[in-house]
Amino acid sequence: MQKTRKTKINSNKNRPLGIDLFAGAGGLSLGFEQAGFNIAYAIEHDKNAAMTYAKNRKRKGVSVETKDINKISPTEIMRQASLNKGQLDILIGGPPCQGFSTSNRQTRNLHNPNNHLVYRFVTFVKKMSPKWFVMENVSGMETFEQGAVRDELLAKFRSMGYDSVFVVLNSADFGVPQNRKRIFFIGNRVGQAISFVDKIKSASIAKPVTVRDAISDLPQLENGHLACKMPYNGRKRKLSAYQSVMRKGMNGSVRNNLVTKNQELAVKRFKRINPGENLIALARKAPRLVANYTNLENCHNWIYLRLPWGRPSVTLNNFRKNMLIHPEQHRGLSVREAARLQSFPDRYVFHGSIGSQQQQVANSVPPLLSKAIAKLIIKQIKGY
Repeated sequence: MQKTRKTKINSNKNRPLGIDLFAGAGGLSLGFEQAGFNIAYAIEHDKNAAMTYAKNRKRKGVSVETKDINKISPTEIMRQASLNKGQLDILIGGPPCQGFSTSNRQTRNLHNPNNHLVYRFVTFVKKMSPKWFVMENVSGMETFEQGAVRDELLAKFRSMGYDSVFVVLNSADFGVPQNRKRIFFIGNRVGQAISFVDKIKSASIAKPVTVRDAISDLPQLENGHLACKMPYNGRKRKLSAYQSVMRKGMNGSVRNNLVTKNQELAVKRFKRINPGENLIALARKAPRLVANYTNLENCHNWIYLRLPWGRPSVTLNNFRKNMLIHPEQHRGLSVREAARLQSFPDRYVFHGSIGSQQQQVANSVPPLLSKAIAKLIIKQIKGY
């Protein structure tokens, strides 16, 4: 008879214990860790994302499962981790969101299988009964099916005894150099009233962090650059406050400087697009360069968008579909530049193929945004 593997939970009495479902590369966890939580166990089906998550927490002894979450029993996790129902301080997670995204024009409906994974999160809450939970998703869930799914989720959480709310937040309001709206469902069953909508919005910053503030110190690269480790940009300039925070603990070089190799036609397009312009603007001044597009009206506004230096980035998404362009250089964004725009510190290294790294970054919850939420929760847990 095969023995069941004992899950090791690295407990710390001074840091509330958490588990991350749908952990991805670890953006949501990182923000909670920065706020003082001990996220000691994670589930992520994608092997490359799980590797990124694990390698960035190697010294912390975090346990990472790479199984399909539909094949994992919440009760078995608790048994293996020597946790009783109700002992877990917090359960967090961001179920796959393509089925709720307003940018998804083909499968944004109830039949998209990804949509059902949010209910798997609900099952884990019911079976594990954590003191707190936080579930993240795209802001489109707020209005999906005229808000029916949003209201159903709140009703389910409340039926289990949780004081629950939802709030839609823009990452740019919390120090992330990117306009990225996300919905968060937050609840607790320990008798602490939630007033997050007002508190979290009052914690927003007055001045947004721009693309220049975020990436102007990173290496100058060419189209198709594949050398992972590079020295920082050698041009002498004072670092922005954001760059100083991102570079903390670094020794002069940074990793993940990988850039997609775009074809010659794409590079020609890059050269004709000014900051703030996109494919549609290019079509007006150089129609021959976009002749293969039969219906420009179906194109998103950020396809072939060259990012302006002086504003936060638009939402990072699928690299190959959106083709965001560097503000000055005639190429797409590097993995590290995208990670900066998501607020991952430079010491956080992504693993896997370039395509996998790009998707890991694009799918992530910005750590600075999750940290803002986590700080409010930990204050209530610790009673101050």
